[in-house]
Amino acid sequence: MLLLRPRDGVIDPAEVGPEGYFSVGQIERAEDFRSGQLTLYGLRVAIELGVLVLLVRRPPAWLRAPRRPVVMGAAAGAVLSLVTSVVVLPVGAIMRQRAVDVGLVTQAWSGWASDVVLSLAIGAVIAGAGAAIAVLLLRRRGWWLPAAAVIVAFGAGLTYLQPIVLDPLFNTFKALPEGRLRTDVVDLARRAGVDVGEVYVMDASKRTTAANAYVAGLGGTKRVVLYDNLVEGLPRAEGGLDRRDENTFTREEVELVVAHELAHVHYDDVPNGLLFLAIVAPAGMFAVSRLTSAWTPRGASTAAAIPALALSLAIVVPVVTTISNQLSRRVEARADTYALELTGEADAFIGFERRIALRNVSDPEPAAWRTWLLSTHPSTIDRIGIGEAYKARRGGG
Repeated sequence: MLLLRPRDGVIDPAEVGPEGYFSVGQIERAEDFRSGQLTLYGLRVAIELGVLVLLVRRPPAWLRAPRRPVVMGAAAGAVLSLVTSVVVLPVGAIMRQRAVDVGLVTQAWSGWASDVVLSLAIGAVIAGAGAAIAVLLLRRRGWWLPAAAVIVAFGAGLTYLQPIVLDPLFNTFKALPEGRLRTDVVDLARRAGVDVGEVYVMDASKRTTAANAYVAGLGGTKRVVLYDNLVEGLPRAEGGLDRRDENTFTREEVELVVAHELAHVHYDDVPNGLLFLAIVAPAGMFAVSRLTSAWTPRGASTAAAIPALALSLAIVVPVVTTISNQLSRRVEARADTYALELTGEADAFIGFERRIALRNVSDPEPAAWRTWLLSTHPSTIDRIGIGEAYKARRGGG
């Protein structure tokens, strides 16, 4: 992780407090919503782990059959994926209803159910294929090393294919139309010296009022994706917005978001993410192999090891994710710094961070342990602090 951690290009945030940017009511509303969601998330994880522990202790009899282990393994992977996903659906429904109550979710329950069914099917196919490969590898000594190579290859393949194969199953993507915003994006990319690929607008508003943007893909599938919630209200003609409220972003704020995403392209953050995976996968899979061996009954068929393998992954992956989160927050802080330096819009940056926190009902300053353990981005108040530090450095504070 230290090899990939940005050593420069990051502004240390100024010391600021949420009270200077949010009202008491806004802070309490966000804290209440996010704390409740975190509790429910913890319950969901506990249920999933409980199911896996039960299946490890009492694996289904059909898994012990020595015949056709690869087929049995694939079936086990698909069934495990379906079972662990279905048992937590009630918790997911409660979390969704809480998001509806605060105005984050716009999609009807029927649409949500359709998404769930599609996600279950995709997850079962991927888990079944992964389990079949695992059965073949489990027959080898030192299987964890080729397994790590398979994981890296899968990560690279998924990164390349997801924007053109999986994402269109859930959303509609349209190229950013000709106009001032597209011109500004092209100009920003030119100034940043990056080949941004294509810029798309995604119909996120059919599910949520939250606004966001992201970079996806590799090579020919590389793209910047903007939520339609982010660019709504921007006039096609020259000039600024006709109106301003807490739910509308200015052109300068949208350009800052684009500049942030261009930073990820500039610094090759997506390929570096795959490099991080290649570095940690061998150690992670070695740990998984030791746990799987310890939890698989002696003399069991390789297919019978799938529940133990799934439980091992469920324990090791969050540990690796926590480590990667430390790197991710530094990478995101560098992208914020890059966006500020590319645009010079400190006030717009601070205004955007405040506005998007309100829009997304984000806790401006979560507990330090929550940020350390779970957050891929700096907290809102730290990002505002980066903007204030940049502003002060430029003599604007």
